[in-house]
Amino acid sequence: MSCLNQGADASEAQAADGRSFNSFASMEPRPPVATPVAARNGKRVKEAAVPPQGVYLPNNNVLTPQMRSPEYVQMSTAAAITLGVMSGKMHRCSCTRCLNLLLTYPEGCRANCAYCGLARHRAADRDYAARNFIRVDWPAVPMAEIVERVARDGDRSPFHRMCISMITHPRSDEDTVSVLKAWTSRIDPSTIPVSILSNPTTMERADVQRLKDLGADIFTVALDAATPAIFDRTRGKGVQSPHKWQKYWEVLHHARDIFGPQKFGAHIIVGMGETEHELLALVQQLVDLGGHSHLFSFFPEQGSLMDHLPATPRDQWRRVQLARYLIDYAGVRVDQMVFDGEGRVTGYGLPEAEVERFVSEGVAFRTSGCPGKFRDDVSACDRPYGDSPPSNIASYPFQPTKQDLGKIRRQLKIPVVQG
Repeated sequence: MSCLNQGADASEAQAADGRSFNSFASMEPRPPVATPVAARNGKRVKEAAVPPQGVYLPNNNVLTPQMRSPEYVQMSTAAAITLGVMSGKMHRCSCTRCLNLLLTYPEGCRANCAYCGLARHRAADRDYAARNFIRVDWPAVPMAEIVERVARDGDRSPFHRMCISMITHPRSDEDTVSVLKAWTSRIDPSTIPVSILSNPTTMERADVQRLKDLGADIFTVALDAATPAIFDRTRGKGVQSPHKWQKYWEVLHHARDIFGPQKFGAHIIVGMGETEHELLALVQQLVDLGGHSHLFSFFPEQGSLMDHLPATPRDQWRRVQLARYLIDYAGVRVDQMVFDGEGRVTGYGLPEAEVERFVSEGVAFRTSGCPGKFRDDVSACDRPYGDSPPSNIASYPFQPTKQDLGKIRRQLKIPVVQG
C-alpha cells in the first residue's frame, strides 16, 4: 500500500488569472449546496449501525462502521504506516515523526471550510470517516491500540511528537481531554510531547488551561486564512460555517497567556487570495506575540469547494517560505523587507550573501510545524506530501538535496549555484 496520492501536478503552477500569485478575485469558492436529509449528520452510518472491528481503512469497500472518539481516532496515512497499522512506504522519506490523531464521529465536522476535505457539505457523497484530508486517507484506529503500540516501543518509538486534532463537534472538547488522558496514562509527555490543534469555536479559556494542566506541550490555532475577509469567505458566513476570526484570535491570546512563549502558534495557508505582504505581516504579528507560524501551500483538495482552483504558484510559495523563516528564526522583520506594488517580496531585508546562506541550508523549505527532537526549526510534523504531489514538492519532509535546492532557486528566480 502506498500513501502517495498523486493528484494534479502543480509542477510550475500558475494562477487562474495568469499572474504569478493567487489573487483574491481569482480564489472564490463554489457556494455550498444543501445536503439531502437522508445524508445529514451521519444518518447513513448511524442507521446502519455497523459495529467497528479493529482498524478501519477508508475506500476498502466495506460499510463505514459507527465509530466515535474517544474510543476511536483517525490518523494520517503516514502515521498509520509508521505505527505499523498499514503497510506502505513514502517517497524519499521514512514516513513521519509526528503521530497525528484526528477526532472522529459519524456526524463529522460541523464546519464547512471551503478548502477542507472534511467539510460538512461532503456528507452527501462520503461518510465522514472515509473522507480524504490534506490529500490522503485517514484510517480509524482504536485509541487503546495506539497507546499500547507506542508504549510498547518505549524509547525506540519513531515518533517525536503526538498531535490531537480537534474538529467542530459538540463532544470535541471533552473527548480531546479523554484522548490526552489515555495517552499520558501510559506515555510520559516529556518523552513524546503532545500538541493540540484546537477548535477555537467551541473553546473557552478554561478549556485551554485544562489541556495545559493535563500535559499538552504546544497549542496551535488553525487560522488558515491570512486575512479576515478570506477567513469569512472560506470559513465563516461565506460558506455557511460557524467560525469567526475574532473568536480564533481570542483563543490564540488565551494560548499565549497559558502556554507561554514559543509554545503556541497558528497554521496559515499560502495562496488563498492574500498578498505576500498580508501573510508575512501576520507572521510578524505572531512572532511579536511570542508564537510561531506553520505554513501550508494551498492545494485543491478533492471534493472541497475549492477543488477547481489552482494550487499556489511555486514562486509565490518559495518567496513566502523563505521570508517566513527569516522572520521566525533569523530576527528579520517584515518592515525590513521590500515588496512590489502587488505585495510580492522583492527583497528579504538581508545582504545577498546572507540570503544565499539560508537558501543553501535548505531548512526554510522544509515542512513547518511543531518542533521535534533535532532542532527548533525542524518540525516533527513533517506531513509528507500533504500540500503537493511528490512529483513537485512544496513542503520538503526531508532535508533538500543539492538537486532539490537547484529547483528551489529556479522557483525563487535566484541563480543556480554551480559546482
